[in-house]
Amino acid sequence: MLAAERRDHLLKLLARDGKIVARSVAVDLGISEDSVRRDLRDLAAEGLCQRVYGGALPVSPALADYAARQAVTPEGKRAVAATAAALVRPGSAVILDGGTTALAVARALPPDLDCTVITHSPTVAVALLDHPTAEVFLLGGRLFKHSAVACGAAAIEAAQKISADLCLIGVTGVHPEAGLTTGDAEEAAMKRALSARAADTYILASSEKIGTASRYLVLPWADVSGLITDAAADHPVVEQLATDGMHILTAG
Repeated sequence: MLAAERRDHLLKLLARDGKIVARSVAVDLGISEDSVRRDLRDLAAEGLCQRVYGGALPVSPALADYAARQAVTPEGKRAVAATAAALVRPGSAVILDGGTTALAVARALPPDLDCTVITHSPTVAVALLDHPTAEVFLLGGRLFKHSAVACGAAAIEAAQKISADLCLIGVTGVHPEAGLTTGDAEEAAMKRALSARAADTYILASSEKIGTASRYLVLPWADVSGLITDAAADHPVVEQLATDGMHILTAG
């Protein structure tokens, strides 16, 4: 089989099965695992898959820049946001991550809700200017423009000095085996620092992120209280997570 034919075969497997297992492909095609890994490296370099140990997974569309992501599944993000906003109780403190889904959560909070919102996102903070009874604490640091959030040592140090009832975190990839992932190491570290300061952490994940993976692990499944998604309950990944004991809040 020619290299181009192997590439097409791998992409079809990824679309059909949602993953590629290098060893199985090598056996099926009668080639070495090294050949499969080389093909996967080439596909990953073109942004067509995310390499993981033993194979590859679909790459997350949420790795696009901030402006482009605002046009990706806006209805799904609004549904996730409405479900997440309902978790914020009067008088409580919530840590709200950055990104387009978190921004939708800020906009979904009732204007008269008396609460405290702690965020490292300038866009989230600005969205709450017209919420007169919401106290807003903005954490500072180096601006990571991909998600319009503060990251780095200064931001993590600031996060370590706060506490909250609830943390709402966005990720770019949700997968039973690869876990909860994102595309930047510093942003992943910041998300972990925020989650560690809350009693409960829920993951915000619109349907395009389900079954995909990015390079850096944010949190293991054991560290989160639940997943909020608009993906259908019979989606294979959602079903697997539910079987594994994850609390799923279906939005929509």
